[in-house]
Amino acid sequence: MGPPGAGKGTQAKAVADHFGVPAISTGDIFRANVGQGTPLGIEAKRYMDAGEYVPDEVTNNMVRDRIAEPDAEKGFLLDGYPRTLAQVTELDGMIDATGHRLDAVLCLTVDQEAVVGRLLKRAEIEGRADDTEDVIRRRLEVYAEETEPLIAVYAERGLVVSVDGMGEIDDVQQRIFDALDDIPRS
Repeated sequence: MGPPGAGKGTQAKAVADHFGVPAISTGDIFRANVGQGTPLGIEAKRYMDAGEYVPDEVTNNMVRDRIAEPDAEKGFLLDGYPRTLAQVTELDGMIDATGHRLDAVLCLTVDQEAVVGRLLKRAEIEGRADDTEDVIRRRLEVYAEETEPLIAVYAERGLVVSVDGMGEIDDVQQRIFDALDDIPRS
C-alpha cells in the first residue's frame, strides 16, 4: 500500500519474484483492458481519467477470479487492492474461500510533493494521459480519503510493515526485503 507514485508497481514485481508468487496488479489489468477497448476497459477508463477509483464490484470480481488461478495457489502479492474498507471485507471473504491468509501489509511511505514530481516525470516518459498534475493531486486526495484508513484496519490486525519508499529503487527494494524476510508465511 501507499499513495499513487510511491513505487508500489515497481517494487511489487521484485518482491513477488523474491517470494516466488505472482504480483497481481489491478492497475495493470485495468490498463490492459483500456488498451484493448474491452467493455471493462471503457468503463474503467472513465473513472481513471477523472482520477477516481474503479467501482468495487468490477474490481472485486477481477481480483476474485485472479487469486483463484493455479499460479496463486501458494500465495500472491496484491498491488493496488484493497483500496476501500468495503474491499477489505471482500478480500477477507476471498482469502477465506481460497484458504489463503494475509502475511503482511507493506506500506511504502513517501513525501507527497516528491510523488507528484515522480508521476509527472513518469507521465512525460510513458505518455500516460491519466497523469496530469490535477489528476495526480486528485488521486492523492482520493487515496487519503478512501485508502489511507485501511492502514489502521490492518495495523489493528498486526499486519502492517512500513518501509520508507524514498530513494533509489534498489535501496527501497533492500529495505522491503529486510522488513519482510523474517515474517512467517502461509
